[in-house]
Amino acid sequence: DLDDALREIREIGEQRRGRVVVAASPTVACRLMPQVVAACGQQFPFITMGLRDDVQSDVIRKVKSGEVDFGVVIGPFAADDLLSERLMTDSFCLVSRADHPLASQQQVTWRDLDGQRLVMLDYASGSRPIIDAVMSEHGVSASVVQELGHSATVFGLVEAGVGVSVLPWLALPLPADTSLVARPLVPRAQRTVEVVRRRDRSLSPAAEAVWGLIRQLPARTEDLR
Repeated sequence: DLDDALREIREIGEQRRGRVVVAASPTVACRLMPQVVAACGQQFPFITMGLRDDVQSDVIRKVKSGEVDFGVVIGPFAADDLLSERLMTDSFCLVSRADHPLASQQQVTWRDLDGQRLVMLDYASGSRPIIDAVMSEHGVSASVVQELGHSATVFGLVEAGVGVSVLPWLALPLPADTSLVARPLVPRAQRTVEVVRRRDRSLSPAAEAVWGLIRQLPARTEDLR
């Protein structure tokens, strides 16, 4: 009982208690944040962590307005009123049906996308501007036939034969019992995963503790596969 009382007093003194709310882009929220939520519950039992999975524009808006303590977004990211710190790197893959001609290749070049019908995430995704820029750099002329907000819908349309897709590896794993495959796109194009917070506001000790947990994530998505 004395040990419990002393630990609680110490937690009060360090203020590692209270509620911390973090907003994250969907692929980040799905693949990375569950382990952070679990680790927070184990290491900081007096902190209640709330997770918000929002499209990138909403994550940024909520960080700026103070609705959340900080956010986890897709980069490279820069804003004068926000501080950002890079956590890890991610790259892109082609997702297609197993019977698609490109699926027979061990890796797919960006030029191989020329003339393909693409099912893509829309511009609410932090990845879409990066993908468009890389395709433009490689002179890819492809037809975007569908633009969706969620990767699960993209998977369904690709499996139905509507087209192929370019997705970050963090959008995987592929759904179970499907005919879909993923192939690396080369040359490797990177995006980053970054934590962002307001420049004019310090984090509470509780939020600092959660920020520290997030910084322990793997440095590359390859470490997650």
